[in-house]
Amino acid sequence: MDSGVGGGTDGAPAAPASGPGPCGPGSCDLVTVPARHGLEAADILRLRDGVGPVLHDRSGDTLGFLVPPGTAERWDLPGSACTQTHGQGTRSAPGEPPVAGTGWLVPPEGAYAHATEPAELRAALGEAARTIEAASRV
Repeated sequence: MDSGVGGGTDGAPAAPASGPGPCGPGSCDLVTVPARHGLEAADILRLRDGVGPVLHDRSGDTLGFLVPPGTAERWDLPGSACTQTHGQGTRSAPGEPPVAGTGWLVPPEGAYAHATEPAELRAALGEAARTIEAASRV
């Protein structure tokens, strides 16, 4: 039975992304979140085979999830921001992160999708917030 979240209908994990995806060089939108929430969400998405490439800033304050173009027009989640990159700040060298001043937390070759689906990211960020809140009460 297909859960609709990553993996195939036989229960096998989805294969990592390869080849061109919905985001051309520098054309993805970028959802940025505080590092703690982003790390929790990235782990949740990895468990569900739904994580796309994820960036970290060099200071370790924020994480950025690459999402399909057009997401910024509809994104409204408190504690996060979604911006259109329009190719600004991009690098052209293969394997380099598309945004200057960042590094890969989850590089494209280790991701299960070319970009994280916005609905899956929203759900993972909500779950991450609940997990962090519950842990702070202990």
